[in-house]
Amino acid sequence: MENEYFASINEVSTRLAVPAHTLRYWEKQFPTAIRPTTGAGGRRYYRTETVERLVVIKDLLYTRGMTIAGVKKLFRDGNFPKSVSEISTQSPVSVAPTMVVPTAQSSSVSTDVRTAISLLEQARELLK
Repeated sequence: MENEYFASINEVSTRLAVPAHTLRYWEKQFPTAIRPTTGAGGRRYYRTETVERLVVIKDLLYTRGMTIAGVKKLFRDGNFPKSVSEISTQSPVSVAPTMVVPTAQSSSVSTDVRTAISLLEQARELLK
């Protein structure tokens, strides 16, 4: 039997540069895709393929501007990419349309607006 590597939630949090509470939130949002193994004391340990899914989820949410609902739709429709490199090879329609935000005077303002919109959409999902 091959030894499988399990990463702790702290290791995954550091690798993805997201807080551990975000990983726990994503577990609730994508329960079929993200199921860590729990060890002694309820500690979470992630398999390699789960970490890869988390990398793709982070890219879709943070880089590509998708919403939680949009990523859920990709899972539901069977269109979830296996890796970040697979995203760029798919046509934009198959990944999902992203919200177009008018370009502001500076790119940092535009990024802030996209981030605010994403956070508001996530809040709306929580309130449903």
